[in-house]
Amino acid sequence: MLDIKKVRTDFPILKETVNGKPLVYFDNAATSQKPQIVIDSIVDYYSKYNANIHRGVHTLSQLATDAFEQSRIKLQKHFNAKHSFEIIFTAGTTQGINMVATSFTPFLNKGDEIIVSAMEHHSNIVPWQMLCERTGAVLKVIPMNEKGELLINEYDKLLTNKTKLVFVNHVSNALGTINPIKYIIDKAHLFNAAVLIDGAQSSPHIKPDLQALDVDFYVASAHKLCGPTGIGILYGKQKWLQKLPPYQGGGEMIKEVTFEHTSYADLPYKFEAGTPNISGAIAFGVAIDYLNELGFDNIAAYEKELLNYATKELLKIEGLRIYGTSKQKTSVISFNIANIHPYDIGTIIDKLGIEVRTGHHCAQPIMDFYKIPGTVRASFAFYNTFEEIDLLVSALQRAKAMLT
Repeated sequence: MLDIKKVRTDFPILKETVNGKPLVYFDNAATSQKPQIVIDSIVDYYSKYNANIHRGVHTLSQLATDAFEQSRIKLQKHFNAKHSFEIIFTAGTTQGINMVATSFTPFLNKGDEIIVSAMEHHSNIVPWQMLCERTGAVLKVIPMNEKGELLINEYDKLLTNKTKLVFVNHVSNALGTINPIKYIIDKAHLFNAAVLIDGAQSSPHIKPDLQALDVDFYVASAHKLCGPTGIGILYGKQKWLQKLPPYQGGGEMIKEVTFEHTSYADLPYKFEAGTPNISGAIAFGVAIDYLNELGFDNIAAYEKELLNYATKELLKIEGLRIYGTSKQKTSVISFNIANIHPYDIGTIIDKLGIEVRTGHHCAQPIMDFYKIPGTVRASFAFYNTFEEIDLLVSALQRAKAMLT
């Protein structure tokens, strides 16, 4: 069990006030808050051993390199990749997706098919549209139902021998739905299609086993996992990473360079051109250690309690509708109150110190499906409390009274 009072002391921002009110932070699906130990790790790097990595024999360079590569090993173990060189450091989930989409260009032909789902974030739609424009491939979409669940029988029908790639998020950032990714992966492999899973929203709540999933690519961002912004990972199976061409050219990713020919470095450096976000990568490893010390089973159990309590209390507000009612979901609630624009609600409750997200959440096709401009999204983390949910409900009732 988590000691929530103790956990909350780890996060300095939770002591802050917003508009004169105690901060209630319910925008965790956008980015999580950072424990002091993660913040300290960034300060320590710049204060004690700041140096470029992999490029120097001097002591500071060696210290930085060791810390950077130890973080890669921590992430390999956490996600259960077979090899540490299958973990590529990126600027975040979006860059990881774009790396795969760009590098796949030589392997697609006109008429080949790519499958995505109807509940993807824009970052898992636009790169594939761009890939289709470059290659003449065709983008197909797994539809969803009113509960915010994918129609898996329709997915089965979309798969053909023309299917080359399947890209699905593990968890919808707009609805919280947990998708059946193991089934999706296994079915795609029957047609020899590669699968990328967007783990940006699932990784804070679910500890994946990449070898058990048998997924070809998996992407995640540190800032959703109590780490810093600007750093993430792309996991790729060794066979794919060796086959795909580099995403960028520059320093670090080369073996030999002449004006006549360049040969590329071994994995993972083939995909890590230029000076990386060294402090971010180190801090990512510290954040993973912190979360594993708390225990992902403990985190999931507590967040489920928060989700159930918030769902029950929010539905007491007359006219409130929740979008995304799958039985399998993480601690995200997207909702609207009848005839009130979500932006207006968000603006009013912000004055009361309550931070939620409003809009289409970079998932405009979902909003088009429901024929709405957007939603209010409250997303909960393990450092939130039931008392904070009560404050949210009270604030919403006050906003409703003001706006109707």
